[in-house]
Amino acid sequence: MDEQLKQIGERLRGLRDVLDITAEEMAATIGIPVEQYEKMERGETELSVANLQKIAKEYEVSLDVLMFGEEPHMHSYFLTRKGQGLHVERRKAYNYESLASGFQGRKADPFIVTVAPKPSDAPKEMNSHAGQEFNMVLEGTMELTIGKKVLTLEEGDSVYFDATQPHGMRPVGNQTVKFLAIIF
Repeated sequence: MDEQLKQIGERLRGLRDVLDITAEEMAATIGIPVEQYEKMERGETELSVANLQKIAKEYEVSLDVLMFGEEPHMHSYFLTRKGQGLHVERRKAYNYESLASGFQGRKADPFIVTVAPKPSDAPKEMNSHAGQEFNMVLEGTMELTIGKKVLTLEEGDSVYFDATQPHGMRPVGNQTVKFLAIIF
């Protein structure tokens, strides 16, 4: 994971260099302190897909370029075979498999997200981003907080929500949870 975070940080720094944007401007784009953003560039802190998506939209670059270093090329369809999507471990215990990384100009970002269990006293990481989100549990059970509402989703359950609301999830019990997440 550390190497992937460093690579993403290098791509962020490269984007800033090409567009002649300061770290302060980039931090303001995603609404975080400049010190935290600089840690992201150095690969020293975990990254959220929501923040990468904000940067991608603001500066009109593909999310795939930031996450994977690859530009999508397909226009009519893109096929992802089971387990063959591009992977990035963006946070400790979070693994994202992109299901549409090669499709250019897509309107949504679908991922299979696998999250390892954490200690029950670990704080739930909350985030928010523009747009909407759809989650469907494929394996395990997850606790999802949207605003002040706490939902328990089991295998086969799904939820569609306003992603501007603070939201966060965690596996229930001592088991890994795998879910489909589509960010619109």
